[in-house]
Amino acid sequence: MARCGEAGKRGARVRSDCWVQVELRESGGVTVELQSKVAGLFGYRINGLIKDGCAALGVEHALVRVEDQGALPFALAARLETAVRRSGHEPATPFLLPAPERNAEPSPADRLRRSRLYLPGNEPKFYVNAGLHQPDGVILDLEDSVAPTEKDAARCLVRNALRAVDFHGAERMVRINQGEQGLADLGWVVPHGVDLILIPKVEEPAQVVEVDRRVAAIVQQSEVRGPVLLMPIIESAAGAWRAMEIATASPNVVGLAIGLEDYTADIGAQRTLQGTESFWARAQVLNGARAAGVQPIDTVFSDVTDMDGLRASVVEAKGLGFVGKGCIHPRQIPVVHEAFAPDEKEIEKATRIVLAFEDAEARGLGVVSLGSKMIDAPVVKRAVALVEQAILVGKLTDDWRDELSGDKPGARLNGKLNEREGE
Repeated sequence: MARCGEAGKRGARVRSDCWVQVELRESGGVTVELQSKVAGLFGYRINGLIKDGCAALGVEHALVRVEDQGALPFALAARLETAVRRSGHEPATPFLLPAPERNAEPSPADRLRRSRLYLPGNEPKFYVNAGLHQPDGVILDLEDSVAPTEKDAARCLVRNALRAVDFHGAERMVRINQGEQGLADLGWVVPHGVDLILIPKVEEPAQVVEVDRRVAAIVQQSEVRGPVLLMPIIESAAGAWRAMEIATASPNVVGLAIGLEDYTADIGAQRTLQGTESFWARAQVLNGARAAGVQPIDTVFSDVTDMDGLRASVVEAKGLGFVGKGCIHPRQIPVVHEAFAPDEKEIEKATRIVLAFEDAEARGLGVVSLGSKMIDAPVVKRAVALVEQAILVGKLTDDWRDELSGDKPGARLNGKLNEREGE
């Protein structure tokens, strides 16, 4: 009796995706029935990919039906593998297309994470152009955006996208599922170029430790160049209560994020634009992250049409001390970047503090002063960080000292500071 499995989406409104049905047979080899608007140009390539995939997956005899709506090879391969697995045939090896060589350097722990664009794990149509919107990171989501019946299909797609899609320098993040399902997700993504794992609904440090250990074991077995970074998401009262413990659970934790939809449901409150119901939790996450030396990341702004509201939300988050925000639509990214960027007044003040500090060091002074005002170490540290961010976002050049102070740093410094002594 024939065994069938199918995967993907079909219909005229589908784009950049396909539907694949695999009917296993006892004999006759592999036959492909293809419907595609591009069959005249690329039909032979699609047929070849399907037959290569069946061979790689150990399928010798099958009828494979394909309805293609512009799917790229990584999506076709994922849909085929999912259909084969759903037919009851468990392949000994996955069907992996050749991956282009890319920079294998691990993602820096302190890189910019102003924006993270969520991409539903089972929607390949969103993947290809995601990097063109220039988010600091893309989140290939295996959790809330994926229906329970499509978790297996999303794993295949996310794995293949990590290998094949050029995200134009964005940090490649994956949000895994909770518990054992999330630990199983790791085997699908860690060997294939993920930079950072988002751990959802974390309530205690042990959850982070468990993910970290599983990642380390996979890295060792697959010879991936590590480390793979971690970002726990706090989404409950219990998680907020233990924010600092969670942030310090592993040296691979680089950020702590908060998700307010689940948090407000957990405490029995309605989420409001004013955010008074969640201020305590945000403060817990912010202070826990800062105390642990990792980046505090604010929640998403859910109204994708309200750009003024988004800008106000980012300005508030920046004022509290957050350094990034989740994005659920590409149009949110420019607003988030602009609002998180230091303004001219902030940059001017920070550069004067840095120059004053460097001038004091050069003269062997133990005290840093700006005019008649003493500048303590935390202020200098904050100014240095702001100047570094201004350089990263293009608001200062690497030669800013020469532009402000002439060829000899500090030469015109005292005069400039004395002019501003009253500030």
